[in-house]
Amino acid sequence: MKRNVFGIPLRAAVLLALAVCAGLAQACGVDVQALIGGHDAMGALGMSTALLMTGEIDAQGIMKALDGIEAKMTNLSEKATEEIKSLGKVSTDTKTALDNLGVEQRSLADRLLQLEQKSAATKDDAPADESYGTLFTKHANYEHFCKADGRLKTRVEVKNTVTNTVGNTFSERRPSIIEGAFRVFTLEDLMTRIPTTSNAIDWVRENVFTNGAAETTEGTAMPQSSITFSPGTMPVSTVAHWIKISRQLAMDNAALAAYINRRMVYGVNLRVENQLIAGNGVSPNISGLTVAGNFVAHGYTAASLNALGLANNRFDVIGKMIGDCAASDNPAEVIILNTADWWTLRLAKDNTGRYLLGDPGANVVPMLFGLPVVASTAMAAGKVWVGALRQAVTLHYREGIALDLSDSDGDNFTNGLVTIRAERRLAQTVDKPAGCRYGDLVPA
Repeated sequence: MKRNVFGIPLRAAVLLALAVCAGLAQACGVDVQALIGGHDAMGALGMSTALLMTGEIDAQGIMKALDGIEAKMTNLSEKATEEIKSLGKVSTDTKTALDNLGVEQRSLADRLLQLEQKSAATKDDAPADESYGTLFTKHANYEHFCKADGRLKTRVEVKNTVTNTVGNTFSERRPSIIEGAFRVFTLEDLMTRIPTTSNAIDWVRENVFTNGAAETTEGTAMPQSSITFSPGTMPVSTVAHWIKISRQLAMDNAALAAYINRRMVYGVNLRVENQLIAGNGVSPNISGLTVAGNFVAHGYTAASLNALGLANNRFDVIGKMIGDCAASDNPAEVIILNTADWWTLRLAKDNTGRYLLGDPGANVVPMLFGLPVVASTAMAAGKVWVGALRQAVTLHYREGIALDLSDSDGDNFTNGLVTIRAERRLAQTVDKPAGCRYGDLVPA
């Protein structure tokens, strides 16, 4: 028999009372979220319910909750497969658990959608380019997937035009959606990009140029110059990942679009940037900017800097690297630092305590000696890369972000699940290592 309190179902009354208590406790400085996490009874309410009660619904909390749901959904899918093999059907408990997870996943996806809508441009702003997720859900293949019955799959490729607002989705929207968990991607915006239709890039790199040009008198032999070359081959790498989602989420184009933007596309681009900077070049890895052979070591020591009258500090080291690039006729265009190292520089002060790079209230564009700074955790801490990025490095893209949606993966059809996969194919070649400098930010 259902019990009521003042005409309200007992369960609803209890939840309402808990929510009120949680709000009062939060206002008094109590870490309600930590308190909830430490009690199994409260944890049983589910991550999303707990977050709602504490008033701490934000994108970072949603992402963590989705991580747990996706893992549980994969485990239950495997369990259902085993039950089909042993019992010939999926048990009622497993079906119920999958349905409940689907509902919770859909609910969290809706929260993501709400956050994206809050960050939408005002009516006075110029129309923004559509995001990856929006383009995917507007594609005819996706519409066919939603309307058709039976086992289906669909594939949509979204070109990676990183110079427009699609490519800058994260950097433009981050302040109002994701705090701390999402990296701002800027490296590819500064690179030379060339499309390719091949699965490998063959190129010839100049080794040594001996310039014999000189003045000559009429009737005498002209001097000869020489150039030596070395061939190179770089295979196109595929960066991809997949997750399982509920069919309810797959049928909701708005929620699915938000899910694609925040989970699938970001994950691929995050790995790509890591590889562009630090990939070891061993197949299937990309040959990164900091792998041996793709740069000239700056070679500085504390003693050599002192001999030049320079201080062994981060500013002088970076400035000297820029000067070395210019001296080699490869003027530097970009500086790459670890995010923590950039903030060490940003917080540097003079002898009077004033910030060198601008007051804390100033909107300081990451820049040193007139060159843009790419701050990325993909760069090793304590290291710095300086170089002529557009001249010395080329990004070859085989495919933009390709998104696949299928219920034909394993037992997805019988389990009511859909697999979504995102992948991207590209290669990077360092054509002029002499135009790239790399080494310790504070030499020993």
